[in-house]
Amino acid sequence: MQEIQFHHKPVLFEETIDSLNINPEGTYIDGTAGGGGHSSAILERLTTGTLLSIDQDPDAIATVTKRLAKYPGSVIAQGNFSEMTRLAAEKGITEVDGVLLDIGVSSYQLDAAERGFSYHADAPLDMRMSKSGTSAADLVNTLSWQQLAEIISRYGEDKSAARIAKGIVAAREQKPIETTLELADIIRESVPAAVRRAEGHPARRTFQALRIAVNGELDALRAGLEAAFSMLKPGGRLSVITFHSLEDRIVKQQMNAWCTGCTCPKDFPVCVCGKKPQGRLIYKKGLAPSEAELQDNPRARSARLRVIEKAAYIEI
Repeated sequence: MQEIQFHHKPVLFEETIDSLNINPEGTYIDGTAGGGGHSSAILERLTTGTLLSIDQDPDAIATVTKRLAKYPGSVIAQGNFSEMTRLAAEKGITEVDGVLLDIGVSSYQLDAAERGFSYHADAPLDMRMSKSGTSAADLVNTLSWQQLAEIISRYGEDKSAARIAKGIVAAREQKPIETTLELADIIRESVPAAVRRAEGHPARRTFQALRIAVNGELDALRAGLEAAFSMLKPGGRLSVITFHSLEDRIVKQQMNAWCTGCTCPKDFPVCVCGKKPQGRLIYKKGLAPSEAELQDNPRARSARLRVIEKAAYIEI
């Protein structure tokens, strides 16, 4: 069997590793191991510490299992990071000093045409990160135009969602939509000429929306954030890299909620709710890539790193 070259060009790499404030004897989780770039960097800073590397993609698991074998502190588990509490417990880990989440699709998944994530090459319309479950082809060939429009509008934030959804349904009445380029062509023909002439491919938002729906990404992100923060020791850090506004909004709102203290009305003379902040933000507005990094990696243009440190006291 030929080895799959699972690679990923990490964004905000040094900033992300530094943000974890790594203790050489600590315990960490990389919830989105991918090709093992972040995991390797964390393991290199550990002495007697442990890193649990998680990924739902079997290709990623095969790659990191081989790549991280030389590190005695490496532990690997296949699954979605939203299940990290269970996955960690199965490895004897119940609390950690830090968690890293690099959200979204990897460069490997985008560049490997056969995975069906990209509209630049013809391939089966798949988009399943775990290689199991409902595919993008299943969605475009079975859902009503209203359901498709809701997915494209909500997850792709595309103003042409209804036109695209109706175009998909009309096309599949002639034959099932089976490949990425078939779908990309249908989308292009469904949108107004002005949209086709606009910057960027008109299929970009729809492909993003279908990928998010196929993999349940936003629900997994919400669950993963809760799981990660619950496992942090006091003083531990959760570092999250996002790549589009929907993800970033969820991370920002959740971290802000954890950092919010008293919620009593302002006219109350004293606090009666007793609520204290559960953490503090390391970057008030998140950290964006530098111009130099954007020149080297255009895919990083929408990336944002947000980091929260768990409060050093225990909430009662």
